[in-house]
This record gives sequence, structure tokens and C-alpha cells, in this order.
Amino acid sequence: MVTEILLEIARAIGRFFMNPIFYIAIIMAIYLGYRRVKRERKYFHIRILWGWSETIGLLKEGLLISLCISLLTLGFGLTLPTQFLYVATMISFIALIVYVFHFLSPIIIFSLSLLTLFLFNYLDVSYNLFGIEIVGVKMNDGLEITVAVMAGLLLVAEGMLIRKYGAQYASPIVENSKRGLKAVAFLSKKIWVLPIFVVIPGNVIDAYFPWWPQISLDSTQFSLVLFPVIIGFQQMSRHTLPVYLHQKLGRAVIILGEIIIIGGLVAYFIPIVGFAMLIVGLIARIGISILYVTREQKAVYAVSAKSSGVMIAGVLPNSPAEKMGLNVGEIIRKVNGVEVRSERELYEALQINAAHCRLEVLNHQNEVRLTQHVVYNGDHHRIGLLVAE
Repeated sequence: MVTEILLEIARAIGRFFMNPIFYIAIIMAIYLGYRRVKRERKYFHIRILWGWSETIGLLKEGLLISLCISLLTLGFGLTLPTQFLYVATMISFIALIVYVFHFLSPIIIFSLSLLTLFLFNYLDVSYNLFGIEIVGVKMNDGLEITVAVMAGLLLVAEGMLIRKYGAQYASPIVENSKRGLKAVAFLSKKIWVLPIFVVIPGNVIDAYFPWWPQISLDSTQFSLVLFPVIIGFQQMSRHTLPVYLHQKLGRAVIILGEIIIIGGLVAYFIPIVGFAMLIVGLIARIGISILYVTREQKAVYAVSAKSSGVMIAGVLPNSPAEKMGLNVGEIIRKVNGVEVRSERELYEALQINAAHCRLEVLNHQNEVRLTQHVVYNGDHHRIGLLVAE
């Protein structure tokens, strides 16, 4: 029995690498890094993050979350039919191709996949894709329960990833304000692949434990698949600094995910609740995106040129500026005792003491703080600062 399960786990991992959506996601991550670096060099003549950062973080940043969700799906035996996974893969592929990552939220992918299967059943049609026949499913057969719980868990994962990495990938863009002045906006565009172990109806693993699985879609035998769940995210920040915007946005998505999970658990006793929660979640997630996009279209920019000093638009990793704890949106008022109001004045003040710099900074709470750091020969000549001017 143990050998058979280990072999099935190995096959499940193999199925992950056979899924074409995984390789499409890699290509898209490479493209995202290329576009970001090209954009940063256009506006600031230097890249902030390494061009391969999006690709490296594609799997790495969500691995721990994937493990936790996989343990829950396997522990409760949340079963999804293979045709559902095929439809979810196709919808994810379309969202990647059209380059609108708002559509790559798990609640949108899973809700549309379930609606598609319900529609196939209602119209009594099927679809053959590369030799795989996709047929519809009936409502109230238990699928809406597992889909709701899975979508809720993945929504929580999406919110956690946004909170942790959204601001990190916020790339500055120089724009013209309505008054014709230069200002800085920040574009975050990122995808993650979460490898999730999913139970599917099959003929490999018997229900050896009497309490597993809890939600089996009326199956008595099961197989495993390691399914690549694609989570995408995009957000433009203008009115709010990224470090605050993505915290709020991520928190809203996490709360929505928790509500969907509760609804999915209630659906175990009242199945129609699961379907209703998916529709509510779909509408709510789209509403959250629209709300934050609309808010950030306000005319007032959080980062723009200031008469009181030089406002920070970006901080290069591992630079003296990062080691001094400087943050985007803070204002440098003095460098080595000299008041600065432009990038040129900043550069000239740094040359007063080429081996050491002392800064007077106005933070986000409008409080003045002092910071200093040794400058080495190999450091960036502006100590790793990108400024709004």
C-alpha cells in the first residue's frame, strides 16, 4: 500500500510537469521581467530588480503556501474532477494570453470553470480537446462544495502573496500630472504558480482510511495530481504608496477568502450555498479590483517633485540607501548638512564626503529622522536612490 501511494505521488508530480500552463507561466514571467527592466531603464536608466526576479519567484514565493493548502486538500480529500481542471487550465491560459491579470484571481478562474461545466450539462453538450472529452456536471452533486472551499483557500493565498510581494514588485513609472508636472506611479504586475496536490476520481488509491476522503463526489477510488494553480495580480499605484496600498488590498482579498471558506463548509450541509458563495465571491473580487483601480486614478500623486526636498521614487537592492532604511515616498531634506531640492543638488552634496553620507529625512508620518552610512567605491554614485523630479 505504501509503495503504491509513493508511486502515485511520483506520478502526480510528473503530471505537474506535463501541464503546458506551467511552461506558459514561465514564459510570461520572463516577459514580465523583460518589460519591467526595459521600463525602468527608460525612465531611470537603471533597473531596480534583476530581470529574472519574476521568474525565480514564480514557484519559490508560494511554495510554503502551496504545501499548507495541499495538506488541507489531501487531509479532507477535497476531490475535483479532471474535466474541471482542464477547464481551469484553459481559462488560465486565456487570461495569460490577453495579459489582464485581474482575471487570474482563483475565485474568478474556479467560478468560471464551474459555470462552464454547469452550462455544458444544461445544454447537454461536450467538447473534445486534444483527445480529452470535457462533459458537464450537474448542480448539487458536491462539486460546488469542494470548489468553494478550494477557491476560498486560494483567495487567502492570493491575499497573502499580494501583501508580502505586491510592493516589492512595484515598478516606478514617470507620468505627467493634470497640471503638467512630472510625477511617479507604480505598476505591480506579477504571477505565481502554486503547485497544489488535488484528489481526482481514479483507480489507484483505495479509500484505505474510513474517514477519508470527506468529500468524494460519490467516488470510491482516487488518484492524485499536482496541479499548477496560476495566480496573477496587477495594480497601478498613484494616490497611495505601494507599501500601504498592497497591504490594504491583500487584507481585503484575505477576508473575502475566509468568507468563501466558511460558505464552502456550510455548503457541506446546504450545497446550494457553495454555488451562491462562488457567485458572490466572483462579483466581490471584481468589485475589489475596480474599487482600488478607481481610487488610484485620483489626480493627487503620492510621489512627485517637492519644494521641501528630494522625494524618493525607488531604492536599489543592497545599496547604501536600502541599508540606511530609506523608503519610497520619503523626502530627503539635507545631505551632509546641505539642503537639497533636486537630483543635481543631491548628487553634488554627496560629493562633499565621498566616503560617508549623512541624511536628514522626512518620513511618511512627516517626522524628521537622521541616518548615515559608509559609502564604498563599488556603490552606486547616488547611493542607490531613484528620485522624483
